[in-house]
Amino acid sequence: MIRLLQATAVPDSLGVSPIVAMTEDLKNGSIDWANVLQQLMNWALDAGRHILVAAIVYFVGRYAIKFLNFLLNQMLERRKVETSVTTFLKSFVNILLQVLLIISVLGALGVNTTSFAALLASFGVAIGMALSGNLQNFAGGIVILFLKPYKVGDWIETQGTAGTVIAIQIFHTILLTADGKQIYVPNGALSSGSITNYSQTPTRRLDWDVAVEYDEDMDRVRRVAEELMKSDKRILPIPEPAVYLKELADSSVNVMLRAWVNNDDYWAVLFDMNERIYKTFNAEGISFPFPQITVHQG
Repeated sequence: MIRLLQATAVPDSLGVSPIVAMTEDLKNGSIDWANVLQQLMNWALDAGRHILVAAIVYFVGRYAIKFLNFLLNQMLERRKVETSVTTFLKSFVNILLQVLLIISVLGALGVNTTSFAALLASFGVAIGMALSGNLQNFAGGIVILFLKPYKVGDWIETQGTAGTVIAIQIFHTILLTADGKQIYVPNGALSSGSITNYSQTPTRRLDWDVAVEYDEDMDRVRRVAEELMKSDKRILPIPEPAVYLKELADSSVNVMLRAWVNNDDYWAVLFDMNERIYKTFNAEGISFPFPQITVHQG
C-alpha cells in the first residue's frame, strides 16, 4: 500500500501511476480497494480538469487566431501592402499561430512542452532533410518577395506553364491559366529559374506572318497591310506599325506585319487582326498560296 501512496503522491497530469501501483499490489496479493478507488477518482478528476482546460485553450485559441488574422489583414490593408506580400504574410502567420496553439493545448494537457521542444529539436535534422525541398521553397518565397520579379496580377511564363499570378504563398505561387486551371509552382524553382513577366512593361509587340503568292505586287501588299493596322485605334502609332518582306519561301512570299499594343489589348488585337487580314486580303484580291511542288521533265 505504501507503493500505491508513493506512486500517487505526485501523479502525472494524465499519468497512470495509480494503475501501475494497483497492478503491483495485485501481484503481491494485498490491496486496499477503498484507497485505490479514492486514488482513481482523484486521478480521473485531475485528468478531467486538464482535458477541460485543454478544450478551453483550444476553442479560445481558435477564436484568437481568427481575431489576430483579422487584425493582420486590416493592418496590411491600411498600410496598402502589396497583395503579393499580403498573401505570403497571412499564410505564414496563420501556420505559425496554429503551431503555437497545438503546443499550448499540449501544455494544458500536462505534457512537458520543454521536453516536447527538445523532442522536436532532436528530430529537427531528420525533418529538415525530409522537408529540404519545402525549406528551399520557403526561402524562394522570401527571395521573390524581396526581389519582386513578379507580383499578384502579373501574367508570367515559367516552368513550362503560363498564367496570371493569383497568390504567392510560403511554399508555392499559384497561377491561373488562360483556360481556367490553377497551377501550383514551387517558389524554389521560380526563384532560381527563368521567368518571363509579360506585365512588367505597359506595351507588347505583335507579329503576324502572312504568306502571299509570288506574282503579287509587294508595294500593294505593303500598302493594304499598313492601312489595315493604322485603322485599328488599339494599335499604337509609336513605334509605327511596319510591314517587312520576311522570307522568299518555296511556295510563297512571307510578309511580316509588326505593331505595338497595350498589354490589356494584346489578345483581342491578335485575334481580331487575324480575321481582318484574311477578309481584307481576299476583298483586295491578294491571294494566299497553297503548298505546291513544281516538277520539271527533261
